[in-house]
Amino acid sequence: MLQEIMQFVSRHPILSLAWIVLLVAVIVMTFKSRFSKVKEIARGEATLLINKEDAVIVDTRSRDDFRRGHIANAINLTASELKGGSYGELEKHKAQPVIVVCANGTTSREPAEHLSKAGFEKVYTLKDGVAGWSGENLPLVRGK
Repeated sequence: MLQEIMQFVSRHPILSLAWIVLLVAVIVMTFKSRFSKVKEIARGEATLLINKEDAVIVDTRSRDDFRRGHIANAINLTASELKGGSYGELEKHKAQPVIVVCANGTTSREPAEHLSKAGFEKVYTLKDGVAGWSGENLPLVRGK
């Protein structure tokens, strides 16, 4: 078995290297998310936090995407604004739960990590983002 693996590696060095890089990336991402203070939550948990604990929604999508439809009372701050420390009205909500949303749940982790490091106590990301929210016919607000 080991000999077959070594033959494959010698015949396909680029493919083998790509596989190793991908494996390392998966391990690193798993490790980071496992030990992160930021947790990913489903829509049901998000609605409970909004209704019971007055959670604040931070939508990191572009202004145009935000205007086309966003979760009610969401604050629109892009990932670059959050990375730069521009929190605006969000600053006064450090003790409340903060749910960071993006288009489909793939880019909200990094901005959420910035908020956590900046002293926001309970930071979450929304699984599947706004696409998952609207896909379950949960309400979106247009404009603003």
